[in-house]
Amino acid sequence: MIEPETELVTKKYFPKLTDIKSAAAILEGVAVKTPLILNQHLSEKYNAKIYLKREDLQVVRSYKIRGAYNKIYHLNKTGIKNGVVCASAGNHAQGVAYSCNLLKLKGVIFMPTPTPKQKVDRVKMFGNGFVEIVIVGDTFDEAQKKAFEYSTKNDFEFVHPFDDPLVIEGQGTVGLEILEQTKDQIDFLFLPVGGGGLASGVSSVFKVLSSKTKLIGVEPNGAPSMSKSFDEGKVVTLESIDRFVDGAAVQKVGDLTFEICKSNLDKMITVNEGEICSNILKLYNEEAIVVEPAGALSVTVLSHFKNEIKGKTVICVLSGNNNDITRTEEIRERSLLYEGLKHYFIIRFPQRAGALKEFVNNVLGPTDDISYFEYAKKNNRERGPAVVGLELQSKNDFDGLISRMKTYGIEYDYLNERPDLFQLII
Repeated sequence: MIEPETELVTKKYFPKLTDIKSAAAILEGVAVKTPLILNQHLSEKYNAKIYLKREDLQVVRSYKIRGAYNKIYHLNKTGIKNGVVCASAGNHAQGVAYSCNLLKLKGVIFMPTPTPKQKVDRVKMFGNGFVEIVIVGDTFDEAQKKAFEYSTKNDFEFVHPFDDPLVIEGQGTVGLEILEQTKDQIDFLFLPVGGGGLASGVSSVFKVLSSKTKLIGVEPNGAPSMSKSFDEGKVVTLESIDRFVDGAAVQKVGDLTFEICKSNLDKMITVNEGEICSNILKLYNEEAIVVEPAGALSVTVLSHFKNEIKGKTVICVLSGNNNDITRTEEIRERSLLYEGLKHYFIIRFPQRAGALKEFVNNVLGPTDDISYFEYAKKNNRERGPAVVGLELQSKNDFDGLISRMKTYGIEYDYLNERPDLFQLII
């Protein structure tokens, strides 16, 4: 049941409910009021009422339009001298581009080099001639540094992707919609966390209107910037990150968002990238829902709370679906590795004729499949080792495979447990 409206106690900056409601009014006709849908399959799997907040169906296919437009709308009212500039791995860029198009403002968008081409192309499309794209740097943080420099040198207004009050208030409108769309007491709310803008805004709404809800932030294992900051009690900068979950991979969260999330969230948790990939594929195959890696964070974490959420009402925010189809094979590969179905070896076959045939006939199980095979030495294949990738039907088949390799005297190095070699060879 929704609780009576009260304002949060101010500590530094905390979003006010009145400001988030003002942002909702500004976003009328700009951002879609995305549906909150009870998911039958997940509800049965976890014996709970699992609702999905479908921000993947937003006009720019992520929630980012909310904060970007709210910020740029206010800048436009107060007067912009030259234009706006931002840095983004994709979703914030699309929100800024679309906002520039609607408000007829010039925008310059800095995007890191690993950004999927699909996201770059969509930024151009949403900008419709009002934005210039600059590809620079290996990470979001490097691109942001260049954007800051451009902003100062050219007197452009900088639109931060998360660490800005107006951006946070715009993202908070997701929380208002959730509470308008259900009369159930919400027991758990799972929020994806990158820089922390969405979690800051939505959690601020829930702290006022649904304070009994457990608020859980979810990050990828490879970019735990908010989790590490929680542990240290201050904002920390990660030395390196896994950029795979590009919509949630930042080396440093915001100063504002850290304080808000630290106060509002009950817990931060990280999930494995391979597990994220498995959930991307399940959502597509079982629900016909397409999400990007960051968009699957909130569903992926459900398995970590399977006991706590039994019989409860749960909301998962699907943050976006800007996924590049060229990444599908990598997503499948990461999923198979996580599920224990894909295994790589360096195999030194016995130096005699028929050794490979014996391996196929006697070592491989009836449902095992060779998915990768490459001799390490091109000029002496009969005597050189080979890199072999095997795909299994069940992870339980692995022990039998290893047993047969030992029985037939196959010398091997198991690469899945050697990340130093695995990343160089595969």
